[in-house]
Amino acid sequence: QVQLTESGGGVAQPGGSLTLSCAASGSISPIYGMGWYRQAPEERHDLVAQIASTGETKYADSVKGRFTISRDNIKNIVFLQMNSLKPEDTAVYYCLYSGTSTSGDPFGSWGQGTQVIVSS
Repeated sequence: QVQLTESGGGVAQPGGSLTLSCAASGSISPIYGMGWYRQAPEERHDLVAQIASTGETKYADSVKGRFTISRDNIKNIVFLQMNSLKPEDTAVYYCLYSGTSTSGDPFGSWGQGTQVIVSS
């Protein structure tokens, strides 16, 4: 069982910045990946960024050059630094943990979501 606690959401003006964080606790796998998804009203969950245990990262084309994902492997926290925010970045952002259960089966856990609003 892994629990994710998100924070850092809020309101920013276009061109502004916000930093999201997601702290994992519980039965964390020795090797695990983390990612951020977002969902605008009436839209599906879309991948924003992901980071592997090695630190390898991938980003959605819409956020490349503006967002940076990173992780603290000591504290089991993943961050999403969001710069040059645009109104279309407005969404609820969800953190995803991807690892294995205690029995060795694939296991994923979602954070509760944090709201980001970009508006003038």
